[in-house]
Amino acid sequence: MPFLLLYILPGGLNRMWQIMNAVDIRLKIMGMVLGLTVTLGLSVTLQVRAIMTQALIGELDDRGYSVTSDLAARSAMLILEGNQFSLNYLLTQTLQNHPDIRYAFVVDEQDQVLAHTFEGKLPPDIFQANQLPIPQASAGDELYSHVHYDTIEGVMHDFAVPILQGQLGYIRMGLAETRLHETIDATTRRMLGTTLAVSVAGILGALVLTWLITRPILDLVQATADLRGGNLRTRAPRRADDEIGVLADSFNAMVSELEVSQQLVIEKEAARTQLLSQIIRAQEEERKRIARELHDGVGQALTSMLVRTRLLNQATSQAEMQTHAEELRTEAAETLAAVRLLSRELRPSALDDLGLTAALDRYVGEFATQYPDLTVDLHAQLAERLPSDIEITLYRIIQEAMTNTARHSDAHTLSVLVSRRDGRVHVIVEDDGHGFDVESTRRDGSSVGIHSMTERAELLGGHMAIESSPSGTGVYIEIPLGEDSA
Repeated sequence: MPFLLLYILPGGLNRMWQIMNAVDIRLKIMGMVLGLTVTLGLSVTLQVRAIMTQALIGELDDRGYSVTSDLAARSAMLILEGNQFSLNYLLTQTLQNHPDIRYAFVVDEQDQVLAHTFEGKLPPDIFQANQLPIPQASAGDELYSHVHYDTIEGVMHDFAVPILQGQLGYIRMGLAETRLHETIDATTRRMLGTTLAVSVAGILGALVLTWLITRPILDLVQATADLRGGNLRTRAPRRADDEIGVLADSFNAMVSELEVSQQLVIEKEAARTQLLSQIIRAQEEERKRIARELHDGVGQALTSMLVRTRLLNQATSQAEMQTHAEELRTEAAETLAAVRLLSRELRPSALDDLGLTAALDRYVGEFATQYPDLTVDLHAQLAERLPSDIEITLYRIIQEAMTNTARHSDAHTLSVLVSRRDGRVHVIVEDDGHGFDVESTRRDGSSVGIHSMTERAELLGGHMAIESSPSGTGVYIEIPLGEDSA
């Protein structure tokens, strides 16, 4: 069991610490003030209650012995005279003059009841509760008996004092603690009311204190929120010369430095964007030039090779030469097809002539031939042509995404969706491959393709997001068309 407690206790303390840290600082301060006030008030109330109970019970005992002894002395002569009427009257008057006394009766030396204050007969259980001679206590030279017992009304204090040293019997008297406890309860309620009033005053004081403490902190929180929103001109006011004021000065200095740093970053980013734009533009122009040369130059040369091969085949009669010539013609045809495919990959002519939808249709057909195990589903919902820079950017991004899927994802299906709505072009490329860690790939810079796709989208004012899991990867591109193309 102790080992189980040692195992559970650290976890419980940790959870309690987490809960306390999550509480607002205002509640913490008010909770401390209220907790200290209530604890102090309750502890003082309990101590005062205990001291009062002990003191009042002691006073009740002293008063009970004193009254009982007085009755014993006064009743001696009445017993000797045989004046039972006066003896009953003495007991009754004593009962009326002392509200704590519940009963009194006189017993002679043969344990016969001479007088009592009960209506009817004397209850035997009360008679048996305390009898002399029982040397329980002494006051001076006189012995007396004092016992406590429980009744319906509460604890009863029973006193038995001998009359004339026990020669004439003894007198019994019972005192209840009811009025004593009513006094103690009234005092306790008053002290609890005082504690409540002090607690309310403490809460009001704590509210003022927390306002003075948390106001500059809330200013810092608001300034931090403004800073997170991109407002580098925000500043935290310095409301005091304490530690929070020093913190506000440090925060303002940090924001000033961030403002300067952001301006430098903006300038560098502008230069970088311009440089990347020039590089990509030059790259596309070079691809376009190479494609034209391959198509017009090498393509025509290979066509001419085919014509010459046919003439050679017709001019010779030898079977071997005919076979070689046929192989030459087939090889030339395949080379021509490969060159034209390369030309379309470098700069698809359909993209310039027919637009993005036609270029993607042709590319998907060639892609299916190259990767027969990957099923591609293309949906291009474009009613009209897009600006040329947007078309080539989207084509390159989709081309890169499809190539990455085929090479790295082990996917079986690939879906490409291109749509236009609300003045923006949306592209979604999704596969059912095994996925990858996007953030890790971005941090280590291992994928040039992802970086190139992101740069292309951002150069046109758009953005690209990638979501990947073990069940597949999705690439999401959004590019604004601008006012002219909306």
